[in-house]
Formats: sequence, C-alpha cells, structure tokens
Amino acid sequence: MNIRLKKYKEQLKVWPQQGHYIMAQYDDEKIVVYQSYRKEIGKFAVKKQFFGGGFSLERMTWIKPNFLWMMYRNGWGRKEDQEYVLAIHLKKDAFRKYLENAVYSSYNEKLGFSREEWQDHIKKSSVRLQWDPDHDPFGNKLERRAIQIGLRNEFIRSFAKDDIILIENISDFVKQQYQFVLNNDLENLIIPEEKPLLFDDEVLNRRLNLD
Repeated sequence: MNIRLKKYKEQLKVWPQQGHYIMAQYDDEKIVVYQSYRKEIGKFAVKKQFFGGGFSLERMTWIKPNFLWMMYRNGWGRKEDQEYVLAIHLKKDAFRKYLENAVYSSYNEKLGFSREEWQDHIKKSSVRLQWDPDHDPFGNKLERRAIQIGLRNEFIRSFAKDDIILIENISDFVKQQYQFVLNNDLENLIIPEEKPLLFDDEVLNRRLNLD
C-alpha cells in the first residue's frame, strides 16, 4: 500500500483528545480519504483509477479523511455493500476547494446568519460539511470531532476522476487489523499515520471551526 502506517497506541499519545480536527494523512500534494463500496464499484475504481460503472454521479457521496471514523461507519468492512474499502489519494488543492465551498449540513446560530439564509445556502451548495463524534477502534464515541464531506453535482464529477491521484484497495489490510480489535490487542493494532490538518488561511480555519 502507498500509505504510511503506524501503531495506533503510538499515535494515541500525540493525538488531540477533544475539539474539531481534520485527522488525516497528507503532504503538500495530496491527502488520503476513505470510502467503502460493494465489490462491483470498488473493483471498477481500482482497475480504472476513477469512479464509474455502478457509481452514481447523481447522488451525494461522502468522503472521510479519518481512518477510524470510516471503520466505525463501515464496521471494519463488515457491513453489507461496504466490504470493499478504498483509500483514495486526492489532490490536496481539490480537497481544500471542497471545504472552501462547503455549507454545514445542520444549522447552528454560531454560523453568523439566519436559518433562512442557511437553508438558501444549502439549496445552492454542492458541498456539505458535517462534524460528528470521532470513535475509537471499538466504536466508542470520543470527545474529539471528526469531519466528513458530502459532494454532489460538479464536485462529485470532479472528485470521481480529475481530483484523484491514486485509488487503493485496502480491504485485506482492514480485515487483518480488525483481528487485533476483536482480540482486544490494541498494542499490535496498526493504522494509517494521521495528524491534524490546518490550512494557511485563518479565515478558512475559523469557518471550519478547526481547533
């Protein structure tokens, strides 16, 4: 795999325990996000290196840069139609563009505008932003919040092909690591190496509510 790996327990020592963080593996050029699909869609994406076949460009797709958040959502690849786990290496500039165009999926007075204005933004926007509780390997909620990003219209079309650097099938890796979770052996659990992402734009960081 083209992913840097590190023991979970070692990462846990330096990760923030609470607050809003984009936990991800990234460098100056790319960022890794995760999705899970049924076998038909996953095999097509890995073979062709873009999304097509059974992948729908007409419905919103959600990407998650946090590996354990994806494992919580797909049950470590055991949920039906989510057995094929993909690591998608995206152009970092494209990921940033998603966030620059994102609208929060639920209303909050802290957004600085009325509910009516928010509803108008939601109708017009093609990118949704959602903060949810992060989870540990067993699926327990944490104080830290994890981000997921929903894409549709022109953004899903861009994501499906032009924004991709590499698509990897990591299903076997996920199965192997889940055995450590089953055995309550977190000392040997290895996951993608992640760290908080901040942008060189304080206005964007504040709008995303990043700590």
